Amino acid sequence: MTPAELAPVFFAAAAVILLTCRLVSLAAARIGQPAVVGEMLAGVLLGPSLFGLLAPGLSDALFPSELRPVLYVVGQIGLVALMFAAGYEFRAHAGRGLAGTAATVSAAGIVLPLLLGAGLTLAVHGHVGVFVDGVSPGVTAAFVGVTLTVTAFPMLARLITERGLAGSRFGTLALASGAVDDVTAWLLLAGVLSVAAGEAELIVKAAGGLLLFTAVMLLLGRRLLGALMTRPGLREDTRLLGAFVVLLGAAWFTDEVGLYAVFGAFAVGLAMPACDASERVVRSTVPVTQVLLVPMFFTYSGLNTRFGVFGDPAVLAFGAGAVVLAVAGKFGGCWLAARWRGEPGGVAARVGALMNARGLMQLIALNVGLEAGIVSEALFTVLVLVALVTTVMTVPVLSWLDRRERAAAGGSGPHQHARTRQRTPRRTPRRTPPASASGADDTTAEVPQ
Repeated sequence: MTPAELAPVFFAAAAVILLTCRLVSLAAARIGQPAVVGEMLAGVLLGPSLFGLLAPGLSDALFPSELRPVLYVVGQIGLVALMFAAGYEFRAHAGRGLAGTAATVSAAGIVLPLLLGAGLTLAVHGHVGVFVDGVSPGVTAAFVGVTLTVTAFPMLARLITERGLAGSRFGTLALASGAVDDVTAWLLLAGVLSVAAGEAELIVKAAGGLLLFTAVMLLLGRRLLGALMTRPGLREDTRLLGAFVVLLGAAWFTDEVGLYAVFGAFAVGLAMPACDASERVVRSTVPVTQVLLVPMFFTYSGLNTRFGVFGDPAVLAFGAGAVVLAVAGKFGGCWLAARWRGEPGGVAARVGALMNARGLMQLIALNVGLEAGIVSEALFTVLVLVALVTTVMTVPVLSWLDRRERAAAGGSGPHQHARTRQRTPRRTPRRTPPASASGADDTTAEVPQ
């Protein structure tokens, strides 16, 4: 198929994708689910699990194999822009005084899912057909474990903002922990892929690339972005152009060294200065990113998802086990860590619920593994199921916690109660550890909205 022949196919497919994503997202919103849940479901519905099953001829005509690389590239552009905004969102809402608690929660949210996911995968080797021939079971197990450590940071940031929780203790704690989780997960994923390739040079390349990228961003990137955003007299389109040049350059470099484009995009968002010009630049990218570009990625993922594999009882049992252990490791681990650091039960439970969502970020990791040839169709589908279930359960769990807390507070709003509780003074705030200090609470309460 020539480019001239492919263009009209892309336009038709894009129209169907955008319309389907919007309709399913509206339906999801009717039952209280965030837009990302609808978009994930829409991608699955447009794939072989439903559309390809009901109308295979029409599906092949609308989504020919030649179109998939185009959807992938357009979706990657959307992911880069989305993670740029997510990095800035974290930069804008990051509070001080929670470093110790955030590190503990993040460590628990990484170690437990990693061990549980890898352990389950090794236990079923030879019994469940989810492994790729020629790929070490250890690599597959490590990949599953790493994907279960991921947190849906963009969704987490959006949920916290939409629910008015950006200044709350658990909102700020979840943002900080989620960001550390995802950065760590990408580094672990780079290591797994390097081992899978059997080339130690790739690990050295990724580690060296990370050090070089960090140095360049700290010494040059932040200054350049600061000058772009704060220099008087610059036109808005010039600021936007400059930011995108830095963004795409960072995405290219991190992709080349094996850290992947989304990591570089997130770092550029973090490096943006906190000012009105930065806010305008970031916000200008959001509508096109969310409405036009990201749905292409969800559809690309959906085209690789085949729920027919659950017709095999062994795969179905493995999928159910993966969901249970994913929730136990992430929700349970983060809840226990927060409680161990002295957080109230309500704060710890909300942090666990927010950190448990995998959403878009797990789909990104799965597609990276698929492109690397270490993920089978069956394993891809099992982990898509994990992403869907853990993402769908987030809002209902948060709503249940709100209702329970509202009842315990005698009818006051859950968010108001959470904020009031976080500002309760202690007798010696400056000598209290950061996890429970009122000074930390006051700092997070003053984070700009």
